[in-house]
Amino acid sequence: MSMLHRTLPGTDLNLSMLGFGNFVFGTNWWGDFDDDEAVRLQDYAVTQGVTFFDTGAAYGNGRAERLLARTIKQAGRDRITVSTKFGYDFYGDPGEEGGHRERRQDFSPKFLRHDLEQSLARLEIDSIDLYQAHNLKLPDLTDGLCETMERFRDEGKIRHWGVSLGPAIGWREEGRAAFVAYDAAVVQTVFNLYEQDPGRELCHICHQRERGGVLARVPTHSGILDEEFTSTDHVFPERDHRKFRDRNWLVYGLRKNEVIRPLAEAEGSTLRQFAFRWLMSQEAVSSIEPNILSTQDVDAFCAAAAQGPLGAVTLEQLDTLYVADFNLGDEAHPCDLKSSVAEGGVVRSRFAGAPR
Repeated sequence: MSMLHRTLPGTDLNLSMLGFGNFVFGTNWWGDFDDDEAVRLQDYAVTQGVTFFDTGAAYGNGRAERLLARTIKQAGRDRITVSTKFGYDFYGDPGEEGGHRERRQDFSPKFLRHDLEQSLARLEIDSIDLYQAHNLKLPDLTDGLCETMERFRDEGKIRHWGVSLGPAIGWREEGRAAFVAYDAAVVQTVFNLYEQDPGRELCHICHQRERGGVLARVPTHSGILDEEFTSTDHVFPERDHRKFRDRNWLVYGLRKNEVIRPLAEAEGSTLRQFAFRWLMSQEAVSSIEPNILSTQDVDAFCAAAAQGPLGAVTLEQLDTLYVADFNLGDEAHPCDLKSSVAEGGVVRSRFAGAPR
């Protein structure tokens, strides 16, 4: 099975369209994996053509990086494009297993130096291909941060840097500033067929600049497009982070699935594969990171990558449906976006357009 790869514009990094985010091994939100099970799944993804692996220092307080080190060693450093994240001081604020509380962040040069050296040691590598500021907020996106990243790059400790938006959906201002003011290589954000903003806007910025790319996380709308749920009465376990989502996400997500199902079937795809292919159709999307919990997940998304992007007619139909909230009324509109600058901290989801 042939895996599509894209070169991240403005860099020499080549990313597999299917990215493996091993954050699923950093918490028990998606189940419990022992170390050997986790590494076997990572190694299997490599055999299927996955070369881009995205982890984070804070995932499992270093555990996810240590697990990725084993796959890097097995596959060979030259076969793996390594991304990790920085900025959470879990050394001083370790949090609780399975907890949902935000932990202390530190983007000072002193802490970032410590965080970088610890990540390199855990990953057992000399240089990180892509280094992402983890859930960075606007006050911390500064000239000083950019200068620190440039210093790390000059030392050969990292090759490129970017910003990972979160933890909630939104943070448009951070994404725009990362690309426009600081020339970041990537912005990672929640981006899927049912939640197209701010991802679509960030893609337009990349297209205009001819530099940078978007990493799409939560591509199946938190399990809706995986067809994980069959009823609006679904009860979420205590540790499941989706219990915090607006209930309309589930109610109208299931109804949206029935609207697009005929389009997916006409393309010979399951809903999750159809959603993956829609993201592939966005030229500035450099890699897509679904939750990978089994070899079957790897196979399903690899098959979607092999099918390729959707055709122009289907994309136009989907654009029309999205603008009309899939003809399901205003309650089906995507949830509000978190904002660092808006009064009340949220703004209505909308496409604001790329800066000129």
